[in-house]
Amino acid sequence: MPEVLLETRGLGKRFGAVVAAEDVNVSVTAGEIVGVIGANGAGKTTFCNMVTGYLTPDLGQILFRGKDITGCSVGQATEAGIHRSFQIPQLFPGLTVYENLLLAVGVFGHRRPPWWQPLVRPEVENEATAIMERYRIAESATTRVDRLPQGVRKLLDIAMAMVGQPAMILLDEPTSGISTKEKFDVMGNVIDALRKSGATVLFVEHDMEVVGRYADRVIAFREGRVLADGTPDVVLEDPAVIEHVVGRRPGRAPDA
Repeated sequence: MPEVLLETRGLGKRFGAVVAAEDVNVSVTAGEIVGVIGANGAGKTTFCNMVTGYLTPDLGQILFRGKDITGCSVGQATEAGIHRSFQIPQLFPGLTVYENLLLAVGVFGHRRPPWWQPLVRPEVENEATAIMERYRIAESATTRVDRLPQGVRKLLDIAMAMVGQPAMILLDEPTSGISTKEKFDVMGNVIDALRKSGATVLFVEHDMEVVGRYADRVIAFREGRVLADGTPDVVLEDPAVIEHVVGRRPGRAPDA
């Protein structure tokens, strides 16, 4: 039976009179790829922020691998094995793709050497090269980040977030800012690499084509609560999800 990796029990969060999350009960098993959807302000980002330590819940529990991590810091969540990438890539724009990865692997991917030894060592160089190949960005190795297409920046950001081989990664709108032409290639590369790593994936996404194609399961939020939870074909055809998340009324075809 698959391991339950993440479980939330009755999570609640308020910002003054605004209810950002209420009675959120979610269970995610190891290896799942879960799409998280909802209109702006629906609670999906609050949920992700609580799981990754950026927000402390007012109510409820967060369990990761059976351990209570409720209210943990970002650093503690990272140490537990939960990493995250953001909608705007967190990169060093003046460095090349390879140099960004050397820093990530040298600092986070290996135990740091004594101060008198160099941060960049043969094993670090080998791993950085392997990561570039895994995420299919090796041809951009010597290109500075500020000169990269948005799709390659996204791939690099996610590749760096995966340094250290976390058990779970949360992706914040991985196709945001990417052209329609690029989005499936980029997301396909990401999902292929993450599946091979064995990581459990939660990705927040507004593009329902991407969600339908790559998620094993979809969790839809509305007004801080879970509106629907199930396979993409079931959730994306749920009348309430169509009306409140997808943006059209049940029975109405999308605009051409």
